Amino acid sequence: MEVRKLQRILRERLKDDESRTFKYDDEHSSLRVEHKQLKTGVDLDLSKWAAKYEREGEKAVEDVVHYIDTSFRAMERDVSLSGQESFIYPVIRSTSFPTETKEGKELVWDDHTAETRIFYALDMGEAYSLIEQETLEAEQIETENIRRAARNNLKTLEVPMKKDMVAGNTFYFINTNDGYDASRVLNEALLQSVAEDVQGDMAVAVPHNDVFIIADITNDAGYDVLGQMAFRFFNDGRVPITALPFMYENGEFEPIFILAKKRPKS
Repeated sequence: MEVRKLQRILRERLKDDESRTFKYDDEHSSLRVEHKQLKTGVDLDLSKWAAKYEREGEKAVEDVVHYIDTSFRAMERDVSLSGQESFIYPVIRSTSFPTETKEGKELVWDDHTAETRIFYALDMGEAYSLIEQETLEAEQIETENIRRAARNNLKTLEVPMKKDMVAGNTFYFINTNDGYDASRVLNEALLQSVAEDVQGDMAVAVPHNDVFIIADITNDAGYDVLGQMAFRFFNDGRVPITALPFMYENGEFEPIFILAKKRPKS
């Protein structure tokens, strides 16, 4: 589907709510849907959604409408952290993800790898709201308390894994669609548990926020398969993070492209 046609369809689907305004950027193939009262909104990369529409049809439109609706409902709620510690989780994003809101408010975040950062969110059910530094200051909450709560809550999430064998390599997929699949890369106990059973090299990938891949690489073909998987998921994700997988060893992440030179030539 053409990007311009898609943005017209989305405008038509969302126009019933008079609280929204739309701004289409033809040069960057993006559509900004803004909440009139709150003066904040959501930016959509229409080229990605158009590609998804070609694969999934009407479901792609339904998904983006649901994404806008749940995001706006979260924005309309008053965000207070007091007494809400059990609903705070870490959220993985790319290093290109802005560290402040459109209104210039600094978000709470930490470095993770050269490709990823950790943000923190208050879960609100169907959606979550990224925590702002201003909120911590207003409620006199220490950043370290937020980090601790987020890590502890992450450990309580279920970790259902789908296992697949490809060319002699084992791949594990976590895809619960709870908004924190990629965040499970921060679950050190999970990583160490898998590391005890791997037969070859252990690698991970967080191509978008709704998938986490762990790989047991036993031959050269495994690197190629993982790279292709990560790239495909990266292009399909609603919130892409990075198409670059990482080797994992002793709690450290190293981009695979650095190790590629170590692989023997065929």
